[in-house]
Amino acid sequence: MNEILLWSLIFLVSLAVMLRGADWLLVSGERIGRAKGLSPFVIGVLIVGIGTSLPELISSLAAVLQGATEIVPANAIGSNITNILLVVGLSAVVARKLEVTKNLVDLELPLLAIATAMAAGAMADRSVSQAEGAFLVLAFAVYVAYTLLFREHPKATEKRPKTNGGTALKLIAGAIALAIGANYIIESVVRLADLFNVSAGLITLAAVALGTSLPELTVSLKAAFRGDSAVALGNIFGSNAINALLVLGLPALFTGLAVDQQTFSLALPVFVVVTLLFILSGLSRRIHIYDGGLYVLIYCWFIGRLFGLV
Repeated sequence: MNEILLWSLIFLVSLAVMLRGADWLLVSGERIGRAKGLSPFVIGVLIVGIGTSLPELISSLAAVLQGATEIVPANAIGSNITNILLVVGLSAVVARKLEVTKNLVDLELPLLAIATAMAAGAMADRSVSQAEGAFLVLAFAVYVAYTLLFREHPKATEKRPKTNGGTALKLIAGAIALAIGANYIIESVVRLADLFNVSAGLITLAAVALGTSLPELTVSLKAAFRGDSAVALGNIFGSNAINALLVLGLPALFTGLAVDQQTFSLALPVFVVVTLLFILSGLSRRIHIYDGGLYVLIYCWFIGRLFGLV
């Protein structure tokens, strides 16, 4: 029992360190991007989008380094399930109605559909090969190139913020905190899985996915309170596409990834179905409070199903 408490504490502290590091990296990276004259769209997609996905990405890379490759698919699709069902669900409840902009429907919905189909296809044989990982990363690179080449740039008259040594130090400190936190998160997950005699994938789907989705939850809830549906939803569309392509693909470049039984038999079908549900909600151009309530209920069912409670 003492060992369980110890590793549970290490998990929580590591999660806090990693999230703080991601926040420092996100804030300083956004400021540097604005100082360099990047457009708001590019900052939103590349810096904010990738920034909120950094906990998933770094923890997945740490899992590969520690040989726990089954954690990576569970982390990527578990986070996407959490983002849609819990983050969007709670945001819709808070805002009472989320409006889906034409820009999201025209651009982000197709991207999310393609990214989801590619990730699901890669995991269909209960593994993700290095070749499939390279294909996913290439797809992400194409999207980034499109974003940089074909989106609007800021006007020359826009005032750019100044950066200093403190901004760079915060960026470096954030990266270090992310790396240290992610390393100990994965170690604690592996130890707790052994102590509870369950798979590391199960703990990842429940606890790690929820923890690494906290940046998205924070951003979307704040936007929902302000009535800013575009930010609340755009954050999730971008983050989920990045999870499906980069968070799953980049670690697979180093070694093939295993997909554990619960991730394959339960989480993968739920991932596909809830993403389709989210896309259909987006096409209707509105996500109402009752849709949000349904999302949260499905999330509760999913967690209960994971632990055999329903």
